[in-house]
Amino acid sequence: MSLLRCGRFQLDLSRPRVMAIVNLTPDSFSGDGVGSDLAAALARAEAALEAGADILDLGAESTRPGSDPVPEAVEIARIVPVVRALADWRVPISVDTLKPAVMRAALEAGADLINDVNGFRAPGAVEAVRDGDTALCVMHMQGEPRTMQADPQYRDVVGEVAAFLDERVAILCAAGVARERIVLDPGFGFGKTLAHNLTLFAHMDRLGSAGLPVLAGVSRKSMLGAITGRPVDQRLGASVAAALLAVQKGARIVRVHDVADTVDALKVLEAVQLAA
Repeated sequence: MSLLRCGRFQLDLSRPRVMAIVNLTPDSFSGDGVGSDLAAALARAEAALEAGADILDLGAESTRPGSDPVPEAVEIARIVPVVRALADWRVPISVDTLKPAVMRAALEAGADLINDVNGFRAPGAVEAVRDGDTALCVMHMQGEPRTMQADPQYRDVVGEVAAFLDERVAILCAAGVARERIVLDPGFGFGKTLAHNLTLFAHMDRLGSAGLPVLAGVSRKSMLGAITGRPVDQRLGASVAAALLAVQKGARIVRVHDVADTVDALKVLEAVQLAA
């Protein structure tokens, strides 16, 4: 499926797209959160666009392992002013949230994509997003952010994640959501050990439900730290390598912190592939 219905946009996924992370939290695991500073958020968004980002992903609640939920009103207060300020920019605006009330507020403010780490399982989430043309990213997570890394268990991680994503797609479609609006995310690091993550990565091409596009978010994550032994602020090389590998495994969107480096690496990959 090469076109994604994404709010104001029809996003062509015939080439891989880069989703830039814009953290509106004070406690991001990667240390780049801007909190409630609107000017800083807009500056971060502008820098991401100049670096070549295709999508901006705004998150106002940390979902790092061990994190506690943010009150609904606080999350809305952080996210809505930024969405409104970006709503007339010529770039799709994604909002990363698992709360239906935040989804509704973000949509009213002009969001083009809702990115839900909980797979639209919260009561009222499907109803909040089923109408319109907003794109929906359905992610797999075992457990909840506060406890998800305590002791994740799977018998067949690829099969179980694929089955979960298929089930959520079926529920969304039954509610009236067009398949052209749906993106799938295996949820690297969300209730998974390093072994689980690597197995999922190796078999990412099995996760696309009947041709639906896959989003991969591995940038700076602890799985890269476990592999390289490097702290979060020294994982640029590993993050870019992971993005390239994800695209080669079929991902159509990569969610990253380091936009310029990822964009350059994808240009090199594309040039080599075209010359083959």
